[in-house]
Amino acid sequence: MNISEIHGIIPPMVTPFRPEDGIDERAHRAEVRYLIEAAKVHGLAVGGSTGEGHTLSTDELRRIVSWTVEEARGRVPVIAGIITDSTASAVERARAVADLGVAALQVTPVHYVFRPDDDSLLRFFSEIAARSGLPVIIYNVVPWCYLLPPLLVRILRDAEGVVAVKQSASDMKALADLLLLIGEAGIENRVRILSAVDALLYPSFQLGSHGAVAAILTAAPELCVALWDAVQQGRHDEALSLHKRLLRLWNAIDAPNLPANVRAAMRLQGRHGGVPRPPMPATSPAQEQRIREALGIAR
Repeated sequence: MNISEIHGIIPPMVTPFRPEDGIDERAHRAEVRYLIEAAKVHGLAVGGSTGEGHTLSTDELRRIVSWTVEEARGRVPVIAGIITDSTASAVERARAVADLGVAALQVTPVHYVFRPDDDSLLRFFSEIAARSGLPVIIYNVVPWCYLLPPLLVRILRDAEGVVAVKQSASDMKALADLLLLIGEAGIENRVRILSAVDALLYPSFQLGSHGAVAAILTAAPELCVALWDAVQQGRHDEALSLHKRLLRLWNAIDAPNLPANVRAAMRLQGRHGGVPRPPMPATSPAQEQRIREALGIAR
């Protein structure tokens, strides 16, 4: 994989669960086509937090990745999410999608209550890359298994096959430090730093992040592509205006049932994202009204 392929607006897709708990293949394929052909996104991610990847079986992950790659037809890179709690389980999932043509794996640190030490975390990501043969993106999101910028840069520098960090947890300071430290380490040309700070994509792009993988991209892909383009082209008055629109939407969808609220935003714009997988609650009427108002959609 050429690391430059990983850039720009990469929406983390919802998984369109059916009410009876299957996955709606037709709806998923339609959303892939919409994001690529209408919204003009630069990549796609599946099986992440927005896709409720923690609820997917290995077989379900393989199927949804396969559908995504088939519909993408090489037009944009596809990133497969790995959310699990052991090296063995992560390697099993990685190998299950290794033959499908994905560009990279987005791997979440273990999310159970016990945090491995720094050396063990380095081995975790390194072993997944080595045993799957796929590049690894660290998804730095788990509060009790949070990786500070010096450790992230150490892993990027020393772990072969670990090529990027998706910086989340609303931490702009960590994002800024990562961008600074990869330059000081002399690895800025072979790694990518992606923003998942949904509320602050505009300053993320201004600071030099190479793109974003964040729930707001799925809720409003066209606005996010427009924001990316405006920043890259130096049209900052337009970018600031887009930032304010996106911030209002983020304030409306940001909640423990975020994937459900992303689906509500999709539905209000004529796209089908299915239902959340229990026990996640659906969007409440009050939440939907806030989302409708943020989108400027009248009843």
